[in-house]
Amino acid sequence: MKTLALLFVPALLAAQQPQYDLVITGGTIIDGTGAPRFTGDIAITGDRIVLVSRTAIPASRAKRVINASSRIVAPGFIDMHAHIDPLATLPGMESAVRQGVTLSLGGPDGSSPLPLAPYMEAREKQGIGGNVAYLVGHNSIKQRVMGTVSRAPTAAELDSMKALVAEGMRDGAFGISTGLRYLPGNFSKIDEVIELSKVAAASGGIYTSHLREEGLGLFEGVGEAITIGRDAKIPIVLTHHKAVGTKMWGQSVATLRMLDSARGIGIDVMADVYPYTATSTGLAVLIPTWAFDGGDSSFVRRLKDPALRDSIKKGIIFNINNDRGGGDISRIQFSSFRYKPDLNGKTLADWAKQRSLPPTPENGAELVIEGQLNGGGSMIYHVLDEKDVQRIIAHPQAMIGSDGRLSRPGDGTSPHPRAFGTFPRVLGHYVRDLKLVSLETGVYKMTGQSAARLNLKDRGLLKQGMYADVVVFDAATIADKATFENPAQYPVGIDYVLVNGVAAVDGGKYTDSRAGRVIRRSK
Repeated sequence: MKTLALLFVPALLAAQQPQYDLVITGGTIIDGTGAPRFTGDIAITGDRIVLVSRTAIPASRAKRVINASSRIVAPGFIDMHAHIDPLATLPGMESAVRQGVTLSLGGPDGSSPLPLAPYMEAREKQGIGGNVAYLVGHNSIKQRVMGTVSRAPTAAELDSMKALVAEGMRDGAFGISTGLRYLPGNFSKIDEVIELSKVAAASGGIYTSHLREEGLGLFEGVGEAITIGRDAKIPIVLTHHKAVGTKMWGQSVATLRMLDSARGIGIDVMADVYPYTATSTGLAVLIPTWAFDGGDSSFVRRLKDPALRDSIKKGIIFNINNDRGGGDISRIQFSSFRYKPDLNGKTLADWAKQRSLPPTPENGAELVIEGQLNGGGSMIYHVLDEKDVQRIIAHPQAMIGSDGRLSRPGDGTSPHPRAFGTFPRVLGHYVRDLKLVSLETGVYKMTGQSAARLNLKDRGLLKQGMYADVVVFDAATIADKATFENPAQYPVGIDYVLVNGVAAVDGGKYTDSRAGRVIRRSK
């Protein structure tokens, strides 16, 4: 009998040992599928979710327990449009992670590192705060092969661009991005983009597009993207979808109808959106693209020709009145302007007043030329309508993307508040306060829906076997704090953010744990 009792001791001790690294207990689980919430526990071992239970998991079975009663437990948020260019200098990704973002899709608007493989390997060795994935950028490829010239590629140049797309896809890119509003992409014809997109499609990639026009040419821009998707047989994302300029306000009704019609005939098109009524891009977006044919030096040379300078100025005035300027230079705000950093956070109208000039589009155009000649800058354009923003967010095929750049407080710039507040703003303002969509739908738009678009099989949902990217937040208090006047403020209401099972935000405090990974598209 003594021998038999001794046999039971190891089994009894094993049963008493913690089985899980972490249990999140008593939370209201929204699993990322859009299904109704339920109360339950989640067990995590290593970097994976190993159990999602509707009954309580004993605390003794976990090395650590997080009490999530009165909290929402959701998958980590996926940012479908992220400017993570500063990753090498801001590897902790605090401005993203504090929003609950556990995966950022980089390489948007046609701009990406080239080649991708060594860049991604360097980030892995460095250690990063959240997971990152990449698109390969058309503009970066075109610049590499052709420079900034307005002409069609030769057959050899097109082959070289195709080879670079194929290389990016082999390196693990999730697709190709275009920035047809920017240079040199704006010089591309649709046939070139279709041919390059076919290469990405052959590897299972997607196509995301900053449309050629988002203002007066918006319908044509949407139509072009749909045509590219149809002819290249590639899934499409109309990225940061919007209607720019007062003359286009309300036209999201038509563009979303175009999206629905395309889907109705089998073209796989979706959109992403950010929850603000201002855009952010370079000062040069106000200048006609033809002025840069041949590069910045050509722009400088054209300005020395009085006739060409007059044409450039007229083009800027047109854009101020009809596009990013919204007809009022007080809508044009400086974000990062090295030439005159004292203007960061202020407007083009403020600059005119400094010069004792009336704040007219004509005077604004002269200042735009001066600013571009002195290095350009990053700007915020207050030119969107709230009704369009709400309409796009609520659309069933719209996901959430910040279009935000990795940022940190105190660097002397005045970034768009989306860099600090996008995801909490959706859940706090649009879901809780305005009741635009249900909480389950809001979470789905930033988790499961985005994961499905990227064909991720093991992220974006709270299910057994998934990677443990998890956010625990208070639905009653989650909110963005960043404003256009004071953007560098972190959100509130997010208690925990787990990246691959490691707490990046723990009890509301950022840990700089660097548990993120570079995610490559599955072959």
